[in-house]
Amino acid sequence: MSQSRQTQKDAYSMILEAIDVGVYKPGDRLVESDLAERFGVSRTPIREALQRLETQSLLERDGRSLIVASLDHNQMAELYVVRRELEGLAARLAARHATEEEIKVLRDMVRADDGLVDDPAALSRANRRFHEQIHLASHNRYLVQQLDLVHRTMALMATTSLAAQGRGEIAQGEHKGIVDAIEARDEEAAAEALREHISIAFMTRLKLDANQRGRS
Repeated sequence: MSQSRQTQKDAYSMILEAIDVGVYKPGDRLVESDLAERFGVSRTPIREALQRLETQSLLERDGRSLIVASLDHNQMAELYVVRRELEGLAARLAARHATEEEIKVLRDMVRADDGLVDDPAALSRANRRFHEQIHLASHNRYLVQQLDLVHRTMALMATTSLAAQGRGEIAQGEHKGIVDAIEARDEEAAAEALREHISIAFMTRLKLDANQRGRS
């Protein structure tokens, strides 16, 4: 991307994307001058973006510096509770409102993602696109906004639950079940399938974290 085009891109979005893809990880220090040079924008929009990210709890203070926030166990549990219910609502509304074209896109995404089960990082990115497609298929802009904030906060987790042995293939099966319920216009089944999907992802992450503590 040229510097002129990059300058036009919102500084907030650029920093957020860098956190989301792992350029900046929990605990990393963000310095205005470094960010301005990296993204080719002035320090004023960088400063405003950092303030906004701090307000959203995606950054936190470490003395006078700002660092990428990390989630403790309780914060992670709270996030998954909210995500489970909001995602379930999105699936319910998608079963009610999704167009045939949107359902076909979901089906095609699941089929394509089957080829990524041995690549957790790529599958994680595909997983996010799949969930975002369900959010859009809910046809509720306010729900989409709330889920966007939840998924942004998910970027503060250093690892993906899809990295667990065998989880990718199982998650793909769960995605197929969610799309089946949406296509059948079974609102309750769609909501329950997606809530269960999130619950299993949370349990998988808890096990990963426990194993990590055991090795440390």
